Amino acid sequence: MLSSIMVHLDVECSGDTYLGAAIDLAEQLDAKLIGVAAASLPWSYLAQDLSPQLIKELNAGVTKSLAATEDRFRRAATNRVRQLEWRSAVAEPTSYVLEQARASDLVIIRGNRNDLVTDPLLGHLDPGDFVMRAGRPVFLVPPNIRNITLKSATVAWKDTREARRAIHDALPLLRKVQDVIVAEVIDEESYRSASHSRLDDVVSWLDGHRIAAVARVFHFPEHSDPMAKLWEYGTDFVVAGAYGHARLREWIFGGFTRDLLTRSPQCALLAH
Repeated sequence: MLSSIMVHLDVECSGDTYLGAAIDLAEQLDAKLIGVAAASLPWSYLAQDLSPQLIKELNAGVTKSLAATEDRFRRAATNRVRQLEWRSAVAEPTSYVLEQARASDLVIIRGNRNDLVTDPLLGHLDPGDFVMRAGRPVFLVPPNIRNITLKSATVAWKDTREARRAIHDALPLLRKVQDVIVAEVIDEESYRSASHSRLDDVVSWLDGHRIAAVARVFHFPEHSDPMAKLWEYGTDFVVAGAYGHARLREWIFGGFTRDLLTRSPQCALLAH
């Protein structure tokens, strides 16, 4: 059961089209919707020899932007969601939203970003860092998605702990879905039998949770683009494990995870 959903809003982006998708999801699940935003002055500002008065004025501008963000959240969601809550602070966005994620079952952020290293100015969230550190399933919504209809889903299966965590976290959503595909990509035809055996176990496990699913095995040679096949199905969202490792202060992602973060036209539920 998903009783609370959190959605991050960017203070510098007044066109939060994906906010509509978050509201849709909260309505369909009868869940509380928590809006969250944070913003702070970038270090490039603070490193300068600015007067205390100017810093005060700049921070006042940040506070004003946060208030405007709360206003558009409440105007969009009031009378549509049974319970609303707002959280914001003058703080570094990614760190603040990571802290607040403890209050929700699912966090919605903007997907399909062109880059994973975001401009630190004001309210931008680093999506890659957030997905890997949230400790909650993260639902990525591309900016072109305004509504969510939970009719179909594709589980991108890989026999790893990340994929197992993701499909478990996705159960409340998958119970709402009519058509569920569990798909695995192989790069050699000789792996097909073993792949079907794994997928049969997953389909059987879903059936035990009252979710009907079908298995699909796709053969793609190494270095091909399996995501293109997933897009062909046009499902409402993809469920996948998030794969990557930290190196110094940045995350190095596997190709599929990076594609879901940066170029997927579909929604995606990711768990690490």
